[in-house]
Amino acid sequence: MALSRRMDAPVLVFLLLLVATEMGPAPVAEARHCLSQSHHFKGLCVSSSNCANVCRTENFPGGECKTEGATRKCFCKRIC
Repeated sequence: MALSRRMDAPVLVFLLLLVATEMGPAPVAEARHCLSQSHHFKGLCVSSSNCANVCRTENFPGGECKTEGATRKCFCKRIC
């Protein structure tokens, strides 16, 4: 009986550690991105990589094509 009581605490600690690791790491807050329509991109935006290249000439770190209404436009983005 005394042996079984001594084993309860380590088993309980092991189970708590097991449950804590199954929950995974704490979620990390992601940075918000601000979008601004490109002033230099011409035509329908089909390729986000082309849009990103044009946005880099406008001093933005990147860009992506977004649907606005019936057309796809190039929007430059940066961290707010």
